[in-house]
Parts: sequence; structure tokens; C-alpha cells
Amino acid sequence: MSVSAEPIVQSFLSSVDTGAHATTPYDHWSLRGCLPSEAVDEILELPFESPDLEGVSGKRELHNATRTYFDVENRKRFPVVEAVAQAFQDKRITDRITTEFNTDIQGAYLRIEFAQDTNGFWLEPHSDLGVKLFTMLLYMSKDESHANLGTDIYDQNLKPIARSPFASNSAMVFIPSGISFHGFEPRQIEGIRKSIIINYVTDEWRAREQLTFPDAPIS
Repeated sequence: MSVSAEPIVQSFLSSVDTGAHATTPYDHWSLRGCLPSEAVDEILELPFESPDLEGVSGKRELHNATRTYFDVENRKRFPVVEAVAQAFQDKRITDRITTEFNTDIQGAYLRIEFAQDTNGFWLEPHSDLGVKLFTMLLYMSKDESHANLGTDIYDQNLKPIARSPFASNSAMVFIPSGISFHGFEPRQIEGIRKSIIINYVTDEWRAREQLTFPDAPIS
């Protein structure tokens, strides 16, 4: 039987309770144990193919045609996708995000991307500032060689000064701002670096097909 939304809600709330908060170079949080272990296993078994980078990287939008989302269709196909979707739409989680991370996501829309990064992948520094009100980078893969594959954190001069720890079922959380620069410095990736990117975005988000509940804003 697939995991349901309720244990996901409880796991996430517990991970926030025990999370670590850093303020340099901008506010960001490190969470552990974000999902029940069975949910992690089910997500890692989802039958989505990793995209071919075709020698091009630096921005995820360069590969929009092959990106995968916990969208309406995949919610219907996979029970664990539906469970994660329902959990992060749940008022207990959205209220906690609002109070713990000091961001107003009232009227926003949930967007969850399933990222599968292979060797040759990198991301230039960017801040997510704009229509994203919350970003959670939830690391999933269990490969021990991925320990150094966390998100790179940059100062205002775009100098990399830290790297979030990459461990399965751990996450980096931040609120997009003018200084929330992050990216991924080029380095060797063995196998597939799997993660989930959870955002709450404003109604100005144009790609409505990416949204988890395109007709149900957070209330």
C-alpha cells in the first residue's frame, strides 16, 4: 500500500521542528527526515526517465521539454505523487511554512518538480526572485557518492561560500530574495542525482500545466 498524505504532513512538521537555521549569506534552513522513509523509496522508484542534457546546462529552463512535475496527470498515475501533493497543499503545512519561514503564500500555487541530474549538469547562480515565494530543495538519491552534490550558496558577489549537505531526505529551504543566490558548481555526478524542488508561486506563474493544483490556490 502506498504511503498516504498524513504521515508526510507529520514528517515534514517534525523536520521543521528540528531544522537548523543559518543567516549567512542569507536566511536558509537545513531540514532532515522530511518525508517518511517509505515515501522516499516510492519516489525513487518512479519510472521517469532522466533527461539527456545534450551537452547543454546552466539553467533548468534550457530543458523545459523534458522536465517532470508532480502535476495533475502524474497525481492520477502515481499514489505517492498524490500523497506528496495533498500533504504540501494541507493547511497545517502551509500555515507552518508561513509562520516558520516568514513568507505569505496565501493565494499562491503549489509547484513540485522531480529533478534527475546527470553528469554534465550545472546551474549558474540565481536567486529565484520573482514569482516564487518559497523554495525547498529536497534531496532524494541515496548514492553515497552524492554526499558532495548539495546546492552551492553564493554571496552577493556571486562567490560560492558554502554548500548545503546532500543526504537522502534532507532539504535546503529559503525564501527567494534579491540576495538568495544558489546554484550548482560543475562537478562529477555518478549515476542520477535525484531531488524534488518544492515551490509556492504567485498567480503570475504562466506555465499552469506545471502546477500541482492549478485551480486551487493556497487558502
